Amino acid sequence: MSPTQAVDAPITGADWAEQVHELARRRNAVVLAHNYQLPEIQDVAHHVGDSLALSRIAAAADAETIVFCGVHFMAETAKILAPEKTVLIPDAAAGCSLADSITADELRAWKAEHPGAVVVSYVNTTAAVKAETDVCCTSSNAVEVVESIPADREILFLPDQFLGAHVRRVTGRDNIHVWAGECHVHAGINGAELTAKAQADPEAELFVHPECGCATSALYLATAGAVPAERVKILSTGGMLDAARRTGARSVLVATEVGMLHQLRRAAPEVDFRAVNDRASCPYMKMITPEKLVRSLREGTDEVHVDPDLAARGREAVQRMIAIGRPGGGE
Repeated sequence: MSPTQAVDAPITGADWAEQVHELARRRNAVVLAHNYQLPEIQDVAHHVGDSLALSRIAAAADAETIVFCGVHFMAETAKILAPEKTVLIPDAAAGCSLADSITADELRAWKAEHPGAVVVSYVNTTAAVKAETDVCCTSSNAVEVVESIPADREILFLPDQFLGAHVRRVTGRDNIHVWAGECHVHAGINGAELTAKAQADPEAELFVHPECGCATSALYLATAGAVPAERVKILSTGGMLDAARRTGARSVLVATEVGMLHQLRRAAPEVDFRAVNDRASCPYMKMITPEKLVRSLREGTDEVHVDPDLAARGREAVQRMIAIGRPGGGE
């Protein structure tokens, strides 16, 4: 059977990784997969991680082509950091409700209402929004980015209201204006669910992403003594993996998109990782299927383009972020 015939065969079984890696070799491509992707996509990728870490890998890779298994803003960020490379996303329709919660026009109007304010954008934004941004941040270095800005400067923080509230709470600054955007998946992980799960397993650690609607509830449980404070950890996805490798707990309740459980279980197979909300699955992340990945590698679909001027302006905001704190832990 020829290699082409093998690729046309149903994408199951032990030869799945071999098929993908052979196609990647032919295209001189590296396959990147976000932590929220389907397990079979994560298992076959050359690298798995958060969007910023993967974009930095893309920029440093020798490969001519980057195949980004994630959502569209992530592939755009890779193109911003590696403009000379071809960047593909296996399904161009894979969007993001958080990135879509603010447009460049809306940001320009907001800036006009607050002249002189510093714009801090979460990396989970479109290239057009990054181009209107002074400095980007990740969930792992958002506090440090804000603390690097003079205390008397107004800050426009966007687009995630829960991450913005977390930064405002930690920094104690009252001159941070927060955009009312959200990831619909993380927003749906609520405090009542977290409280019920924590009460049912009082020995469990809590890994909570700051984009979640339950982040405030997690901190309340700690301050009220319902859960020991040392068991409550507000973490980026990269931070969750680091904490998983260090934890001494036998069970961990995880508040983020359920795709993260795959990497956590690989990092610490002896720990019982359970989702706070097992319905918290991003439909956009799950649009990248094995069949679409193979098609992308074979046919070069779908290529991501970013206007060079937008890319240059967005690159400055991302590079300022990289210079501050710990951006490698990602979103």
